Amino acid sequence: MTAFKAGDAVFGTARGAFAEYVCASQSSLALKPENLTWAQAASAPIAGITALQGLRDKAKVLPGQRVLINGAAGGVGTFAVQIAKSLGAGVTAVCSTRNIELVRSIGADDVVDYTRENFTQQSQHYDVLFDLVGNKPLPECLRVLEPNGIYIGCGGGGPDQPSIHFLGSMLHSLVLRPFTTRKMPGLLAKVNTSDLNFLAGLMQSGKVTPVLDRSYALRETADAVRYVEQLHARGKVVLSVS
Repeated sequence: MTAFKAGDAVFGTARGAFAEYVCASQSSLALKPENLTWAQAASAPIAGITALQGLRDKAKVLPGQRVLINGAAGGVGTFAVQIAKSLGAGVTAVCSTRNIELVRSIGADDVVDYTRENFTQQSQHYDVLFDLVGNKPLPECLRVLEPNGIYIGCGGGGPDQPSIHFLGSMLHSLVLRPFTTRKMPGLLAKVNTSDLNFLAGLMQSGKVTPVLDRSYALRETADAVRYVEQLHARGKVVLSVS
């Protein structure tokens, strides 16, 4: 039995998706919001679900809480800013000078320009730190959290050693946990229809709008990957098969 019928417009994930046609499980698909372009819909599943599960499920963000997002102008970051706002949080975005207007346009209340200021050295404290870069030592990050604050680490390390960086962060958090009241739950996002539908609702209502940096033709996939590896994309990069 299938949840979809022939001709339905869907979005989601599939293995090895650099292709015109793929096979995908219906458990990793949902109906595409009518107000989204295909490019916007294609950009949403992994980044949007990572932000949603990190903030809603792991951090359990509540209205009125203060959330700091390190890497707010990136693929996951641009979704995270908007999702945190939809949950009623006040959002501080960490980004470079050129991205300040972008993160403000999607809802950030305050901005820390990392080219001029180190967010770990400011006096402000936060309920949640969603770290999408991993460029600061974990003990320094914990210092900007409230005593019962939550640190969510996701990504970082660059294209050369992402696995080593992720493993190192996990080990570091295990060592620190007995010595701090801050919480450091791990995050391994998993795409599923229920959360895709929740994300679709946010996008259909206009609370979340995917941010697209640029689009490449399928034949330019190598160029697209090289651009993403420079770690300066604003929002998401997509491939077009048209």
